[in-house]
Amino acid sequence: MTNNEPDSLFFTAQTPLNCSIRVTVAYWKIITQIKHPIMSGREEEVQAALTEPDQIRRSRSDPNIYLFYKLQREKRWLCAVIRQLNGDGFLITTYPTDAIKEGETVWQK
Repeated sequence: MTNNEPDSLFFTAQTPLNCSIRVTVAYWKIITQIKHPIMSGREEEVQAALTEPDQIRRSRSDPNIYLFYKLQREKRWLCAVIRQLNGDGFLITTYPTDAIKEGETVWQK
């Protein structure tokens, strides 16, 4: 984290899809305070899911949305959902899950 300005970059991650994902301080607060408070303090795990996923699937409803899965423990994954456009992307949300959603597998470890 560079600074605490809301528009400042919280982190970036280079994915195996050759796409750079950016997350701002303000948006990380939305994810961790509103959408999925359980993800607070887990930014390193999210970065690992984006940079070293076990599996990446394309959304069935939007071809520009990808779901990155990283196994945390038996039958428990961390899912990071991103939107990609022209080689850049941003994190939509992230959450723990016990199931991998249906969709085309586009990358697998």
